[in-house]
Amino acid sequence: MTSTGATRVWRPGWPCQVPAMLAQHRHGGGDPTYRREAAGGADRIWRGLRTPVGTATLAVDARPRDGEVHAEAWGSGAEWALASVPDLLGGSDSWEGFEPRHPLLAEVWRHHPHLRLGRSGLVMEALVPAIIEQKVTGQEAFAGFRMLVHRYGERAPGPGGDLGLWVQPDAAALRSVPSWQWLRMHIDPARSRTIVTVARVADTLERLASVAAPEADRRMRSLPGIGVWTSAEVRTRAFGDPDAVSFGDYHVAKDIGWALTGTPFDDDELAEYLEPYRPQRGRVPALVAAGGLHRPRHGPRMAPRTHLPGRIR
Repeated sequence: MTSTGATRVWRPGWPCQVPAMLAQHRHGGGDPTYRREAAGGADRIWRGLRTPVGTATLAVDARPRDGEVHAEAWGSGAEWALASVPDLLGGSDSWEGFEPRHPLLAEVWRHHPHLRLGRSGLVMEALVPAIIEQKVTGQEAFAGFRMLVHRYGERAPGPGGDLGLWVQPDAAALRSVPSWQWLRMHIDPARSRTIVTVARVADTLERLASVAAPEADRRMRSLPGIGVWTSAEVRTRAFGDPDAVSFGDYHVAKDIGWALTGTPFDDDELAEYLEPYRPQRGRVPALVAAGGLHRPRHGPRMAPRTHLPGRIR
């Protein structure tokens, strides 16, 4: 790392897998707010952030031989970003009280004893891409998010900008996007209205990071266009909520049912199956994902829509 940023060394007390922990904040292979590079034999993760006190570039890499995580940050939000590193990497998560119940879950947990749920503390950072990803293919959603960041975001501070790293647009920028520009980014009126709505109450939403997860869920879902799936996606990334489950996802219920019973579930069946795990239901999909337990992808896939104007880049 360069010597011009603020730095922090954190000793997590377990072999923290930095790339795996931060991968949930990446929205597609071309996410302009996220970069992974190999440096000195380790993978370094770069992120462009909009913190409560300003923008930041955050670079994080693990030093497993030393039992350390090294972080460096630039910009007006640098100190906030460095302070967030332990939570971001699962430092405040605890699996105490969780019972795997199913032998396969117990086996995955045995192989991944240091699995953690991280929390960014940044609601809008998680919420905007989650809205864009509602009910569309990943290809379409990631392209729309990429265009939104390039057109209305800003370059990350310090060396992040030189690396091509960006920061998501702020609430004022989101409120200013014309309706026809949303369409050119392949974001339909239903989703763009939701983004503009949440941008109008962005400050209030950011404060949900300090509210109990059930109350945060209730408040988010009181907004038009925010449903169970979107709230769960935000609570997983921003709060590290162990009870968050993305009901309504195209794959989650099917994969969990297939992995644990041999038969894909629908959402109602998944909800019934997970009820005994409350208030840590979200750890079941986390273990299924960690074990790579998903059904074969031989069936029909959700097709990208072709009726919206503009070109995806």
